[in-house]
Amino acid sequence: MNEQLRLMHVHAHPDDESSKGAASTAKYVAEGVDVHVVTCTGGERGSILNPGFEHPGIVDNPDLITEIRREEMDRAREILGVTQEWLGFVDSGWPEGDPKPPLPDGCFGLVPVEEAAEPLVRLIRSIRPHVLTTYDENGGYPHPDHIRCHEISVLAYEAAADPERYPDCGEPWQVSKLYYHLSWSYPRMKAIDDAMKRHGLENPFAERVREWVRKPEDDARLTTRVECAEYFPVRDAALLAHATQIDPNGFWFKIPHEVQAEAWPTEDYQLVDSKVDTRVPEDDLFAGLR
Repeated sequence: MNEQLRLMHVHAHPDDESSKGAASTAKYVAEGVDVHVVTCTGGERGSILNPGFEHPGIVDNPDLITEIRREEMDRAREILGVTQEWLGFVDSGWPEGDPKPPLPDGCFGLVPVEEAAEPLVRLIRSIRPHVLTTYDENGGYPHPDHIRCHEISVLAYEAAADPERYPDCGEPWQVSKLYYHLSWSYPRMKAIDDAMKRHGLENPFAERVREWVRKPEDDARLTTRVECAEYFPVRDAALLAHATQIDPNGFWFKIPHEVQAEAWPTEDYQLVDSKVDTRVPEDDLFAGLR
């Protein structure tokens, strides 16, 4: 393929693009790939998770969070070197309680899937990505926006190529490959745990590794490992741009880059569907397309 390769990541909230696949994103940008991030919601209902975050006016005007998170997204976008689009849906928030309360009216999690997929179909047909990534059927974790993001991504992946669906959304386009992010897997977490022990360091995820209930079907999801350790610092800089969400003294940054690179120098994906010939395991999201 001689034309410029194009990659589209579909994420639920601003900051997801920096916590999932950001180092491989930076690698592909450096290689000349045209990378687009699609953000489904504005993160309006996100809590301030960084205890050190300060912003004049946020106490008196909580609605400022919407504007602040857009500014954070702009900084992360610049750091990663991507193009970014908002789908314009409203954050559903994380429902807490037992039983959990109903989702707020008008939020992304309550928009019917066919309706919510329409702007994504429009973007796919406009941008014409060769590869699309999103979350698995559990959303990576069961946030209602992550699950809805998965649902509209899978629907749009198929529908964008069908001229009879969404006929007013542009010329049909067949995305060649669909992937799910695999940020957390037992082999990765165990390799990092072992490396931290070798270096005499305390692993913030040690308890999680000990309590992990390992399932063969989960390990089998891992099909594609993209080498990107040299871009771990770019990933972390993009994460830190989301200052409302990311504590610079938090667990994200407790594992030194050299230990990460030694233990697990890749970001990982599950190949869900491919319209081109490829063989797993892969080391490139564009395997079969280059």
